[in-house]
Amino acid sequence: MQDIEEALIICLRDISHTMRGLYEGKGSQKRVLIVLREAAPVTQRELTKRLGIQPGSASEVIAKLENAGLICRVPSGTDRRTMELTLTEAGRQEADTALGQRRQRHKEMFSVFSEEEQGQLLTLLEKLNADWERRYPLGTR
Repeated sequence: MQDIEEALIICLRDISHTMRGLYEGKGSQKRVLIVLREAAPVTQRELTKRLGIQPGSASEVIAKLENAGLICRVPSGTDRRTMELTLTEAGRQEADTALGQRRQRHKEMFSVFSEEEQGQLLTLLEKLNADWERRYPLGTR
């Protein structure tokens, strides 16, 4: 019989795999559109940092979105040598659709719990996350 800690780890691992399958990847086109909807205009460097991806990966996704007419580059208002990324009207519509899909998915993902249970789960996960961040700093994970 497995102990409770092992069962918890297996459950968290399985949830992680499920979330990875359901969720947009770090540098997915949908995620880029959502970030630009929330923060545009941003430089490519800022976008790369926000997404936690490599510059080459960002360049590839940006080029695809630009070719599809969903984003455009505009000169920065503060430094004309710098280009910023912003959504086109078609990009804003795509971002709104992606954000709506994300919100609906989030609702479905936790619909098994009552509001009270969701609050309890959040409290427990925040406590666990804070402890793990302290106990296992990013460089040691």
